[in-house]
Amino acid sequence: MRDDYLVYLGGIRKLSPHTLESYGKDLEKYESYLGTRGVRPESAGVADARGFVAWLTHEGLSPRSVNRMISGVRGWYRFMERRSLVASNPFAEIHSLRTEKRLPSFLFEEEMARLVEMPIREPCADGDAFWKLRDRAVLETLYSTGCRISELVSLDLHDVDLKNHSARVMGKGSKERNVFLGVAAVESLRAYMTLRPYHVRAASAPDGAPGPTAAVFINQRGGRITDRGVRFILGEYLARANLGKRVTPHTFRHSFATHLLDRGADIRAVQELLGHASLSTTQVYTHVGMEKLKKVYRRAHPHAS
Repeated sequence: MRDDYLVYLGGIRKLSPHTLESYGKDLEKYESYLGTRGVRPESAGVADARGFVAWLTHEGLSPRSVNRMISGVRGWYRFMERRSLVASNPFAEIHSLRTEKRLPSFLFEEEMARLVEMPIREPCADGDAFWKLRDRAVLETLYSTGCRISELVSLDLHDVDLKNHSARVMGKGSKERNVFLGVAAVESLRAYMTLRPYHVRAASAPDGAPGPTAAVFINQRGGRITDRGVRFILGEYLARANLGKRVTPHTFRHSFATHLLDRGADIRAVQELLGHASLSTTQVYTHVGMEKLKKVYRRAHPHAS
């Protein structure tokens, strides 16, 4: 039953392989918990569901991790309910744990400018010049579009329209959207893509689909760059930038949204650009703006402190 649910999530809900792997591990943990108590998933009750949540908490999992598992198992039971495989959903009455509200981390505009310009500011050997151009294009594209790292590495040549300063990305749930490229991103992409053909490996995927040569961003073997490759690139420049902050590829996305809203962009436009299904997901960035305003107020107002 678990495998059927994962097939459904991948085939119908279009969840990513990484997300499917996480769901699979969570469901496996739940089945293992029930197994130690001699209970099968289809016969589990509310008491078993509560016991599972208590066990996860006792194991030291964070409230966010526990809530993710509750959501995953609840969804599995809904799937089985619709197929009359279970009489009821034992997790229907289980509420999520309270979590501390965390604001997304972001870089200030001057910090972001310093980071994305590092590849072209640093001296390099002749053989490294092309890869510096690629690194600059990667960082500029992440910041200019606000796309996820998975969306960035999946970009193919036909997805990018430098003339119209735009790109087409495939987001979560296989939802396609258009994102925009600023002048700096277009210039860095043009410089990189002019030399890209000399470094790409001519190959195709076994099924005949576009292979590594279709990828916008390539690695040093001439194939499509991976998530891990982008993280490595970012880590190299962060180590030298000395920003004093923990920065991930997703920090670029957070910074993109924060800077747009700080400069007066409409929140629904930002929602569209980020590819958020719900406006409430985007609204977290308005809180970031409020925190900045509070700091300015406390520092500047005579009676603020």
